[in-house]
Amino acid sequence: MKKKEDLNPVLLLLFHLMVWLYTLISFLPSYLLSGMRAKRAKARSISGMPEGPYRAVSAAQRLKASLHPGVDTLDKMFQTAVARFRHKDCLGTREVISVDDERQNNGKVFKKLILGEYHWLSFEETLTAAVQLGSGLASLGQQPKTNIAIFCETRAEWLIAAQACFAHNFRLVTLYATLGGPAVAHGLNETEVTHIITSRELLETRLQAILIKVPRLQHIIVVDNTPTTWPGYPQNITIHNMATVQKMGVLSENGKHCVTNPQSSDIAVIMYTSGSTGHPKGVMISHSNIIAGITGMADRLPNLCEEDTYIGYLPLAHVLELSAELVCISHGCRIGYSSPHTLVDQSTKIKKGSKGDISILQPTMMAAVPEIMDRIYKNVMMKVEEMSCLQRTLFILAYNYKLEQLAKGHSTPLCDRLIFSKIRNLLGGRTRLLLSGGAPLSAATQRFMNVCLCCPVGQGYGLTETCGAGTISEHWDYSTGRVGGPLVCCEIKLKNWADGNYYSTDHPHARGEILIGGPNVTMGYYKNQDKNQDDFIVDENGQRWFCTGDIGEFQEDGCLKIIDRKKDLVKLQAGEYVSLGKVEAILKNCPLIDNICAYANSDENYVIAFMVPNQKQLQLLAHQHGMEGSWEDLCSSKAVEELVLNALNEAALAAQLERFEIPRKICLSPEPWMPEMGLVTDAFKLKREQLKTYYHDDIKRMYAGK
Repeated sequence: MKKKEDLNPVLLLLFHLMVWLYTLISFLPSYLLSGMRAKRAKARSISGMPEGPYRAVSAAQRLKASLHPGVDTLDKMFQTAVARFRHKDCLGTREVISVDDERQNNGKVFKKLILGEYHWLSFEETLTAAVQLGSGLASLGQQPKTNIAIFCETRAEWLIAAQACFAHNFRLVTLYATLGGPAVAHGLNETEVTHIITSRELLETRLQAILIKVPRLQHIIVVDNTPTTWPGYPQNITIHNMATVQKMGVLSENGKHCVTNPQSSDIAVIMYTSGSTGHPKGVMISHSNIIAGITGMADRLPNLCEEDTYIGYLPLAHVLELSAELVCISHGCRIGYSSPHTLVDQSTKIKKGSKGDISILQPTMMAAVPEIMDRIYKNVMMKVEEMSCLQRTLFILAYNYKLEQLAKGHSTPLCDRLIFSKIRNLLGGRTRLLLSGGAPLSAATQRFMNVCLCCPVGQGYGLTETCGAGTISEHWDYSTGRVGGPLVCCEIKLKNWADGNYYSTDHPHARGEILIGGPNVTMGYYKNQDKNQDDFIVDENGQRWFCTGDIGEFQEDGCLKIIDRKKDLVKLQAGEYVSLGKVEAILKNCPLIDNICAYANSDENYVIAFMVPNQKQLQLLAHQHGMEGSWEDLCSSKAVEELVLNALNEAALAAQLERFEIPRKICLSPEPWMPEMGLVTDAFKLKREQLKTYYHDDIKRMYAGK
């Protein structure tokens, strides 16, 4: 983005005069109020020591563990919501009008969808569906306090199945829909499930091939409208339609089927992680853990009510999405379902001329992982570069002006209305809150989201082991690079890490490994006692703490900043420490890069990197230097590698990376890293070990010619 001194001074003066007058006349009260709020303390150390523990100011005396007195289990939470919002819309699914085959220039055929309107289940109808399914599962032999798996895409049936399990005290084992066969088989065998809920597509494309490796499995419940007979499957396995199981539940209800209600300490979910650091681990999460976590999240999300609409498209097997949807349910917000393939008008499965889900639903709230926000940011900025000189100048003026005002805690309604409304329509035009989690969000992307989408980005920090709850920035806090103060359900302290040279005595801010404690800290890993002893601590007061492995610092107002990760720190041959995550976060701001993984071997003296280049930017760069060819040829060209490496060096030095932190050699990947490849998680976090294996030959090549 250009600096304002590069712009026409007359235009700059006229622009500032116009927005200043409008703001002064119409919005002075909110201007003054927002400026005062931005200076508030978010958290304080209750011990008075720089390492903490830190608590939210409103929870300094006592942490909060529930939304309502006595509502300490997820079935009670849902029943309370149904009593309050009985006939309101709850879960929405978009009608599929037709599926067309569209042939591409390369001969491939893609499925393209024409979708209609959303059809809604009320809170009462959702409860009825869940009760019937739970009773039907019980009639198929599912017992209370035993495990049942769900391996399914994000959709209304997923949440209905979850509510059925919560009400009947079935332990819900969640598995990512993108996990590979061995990882799915591991989760199913470790938890010894006999029943699994899935979709027809996942059954046929992923589950069928591993059934022989899961000998305990007896019943498969398919959520779609599917055939009644399934030839070619093992004889010991029975396959049911979800609707059929619900009908069985109606019959068992007539027979006065007995329901065993859960206790707050009972396991609600065994959530398998995405396996970014190795084999997926099952995290045992109690009802009270989840209730505490969503209590903390809800406190930080402003003015939740039944007028809100949330769009659900991230994996429900991820703690961020599950927690966000349960927060919505508890406050009467309706949830419309989508997928990354149908989210926006330009999504891969939306037929040209049709509308994506977000345009039809027009949500007021959504969650997003940084990878998705980075894509939006880069796409819009490329369109800005293509604008006429006058349009681009006005955009830059408005962008820089709003950036200055947000830094002071002030709003800019005139800019929002005249300049940024079209960009805001990318998310439906009504979005008032974006929740970001799953990975660090770059400062450039966060600034862009705050400015151009005209809504705050609540950057959060949490882990599966803490029910996704840790911190969320206040909606009026537009600072970047921080994740906010502790939620009201937990407290956070810092622990010295000598190997990384991080101490509570550091100046100007105490630094150390982040430990999260409180009622949202989970029960530990399933059948993994050694790992439990390493990662979980119980203090002298009986409170559980989780050792995150992340390095943070607390700033003067009580906000937490993530500065490093223990597992990302590599010591080079000459003794310098390199934070791979820091290098990646800085270099991802380069327009040439869509994704990047930095790598360093302790036996070597320099860093290398594998990267997925931005196709449009790389082709433009190659063309400017007289290079042509197919996408694959460009990515394998040594000359193109050199051009990209020069651009990376410029970006790294501008961001003040040390020379030893800058990748000296790179490998360009023509294929984007998707969860289906096993190289990134569903939240698009890097799987370093898998990337290391995938690029084994390239690593040898890049370190061979020292």
